[in-house]
Amino acid sequence: MRNRYIESFEQKQLDNKTIPEFRAGDTVRVGVKIKEGDKERVQNFEGVCIALRGQGTGRTMTIRKIGANSIGVERIFPIYSDSIDSITVVRRGRVRRAKLFYLRALKGKKARIKELRRK
Repeated sequence: MRNRYIESFEQKQLDNKTIPEFRAGDTVRVGVKIKEGDKERVQNFEGVCIALRGQGTGRTMTIRKIGANSIGVERIFPIYSDSIDSITVVRRGRVRRAKLFYLRALKGKKARIKELRRK
């Protein structure tokens, strides 16, 4: 049983943001607000969503991209964080699992995910 004040606060947090529908296997572009001194800018982080976990305001997503020199870079983002400016779904992936941690061991063409074809 959760406190009703906490639930009402979390509900207001959820109502303020519009999050697109996406799941593991989708390629997403996350705009992250970065503060440098007194200036603020938005930096995009684009990669494959390999995991979604949690619920409510504690929901997080793990995004994996291949950086320089073929090194995998993973970041975990709280979906309802104030530091996230935007979330855009670039392409939908066809996968058969909810967690894609096996991609960590794959390289090159084997690490690709087929695109979901809509009818």
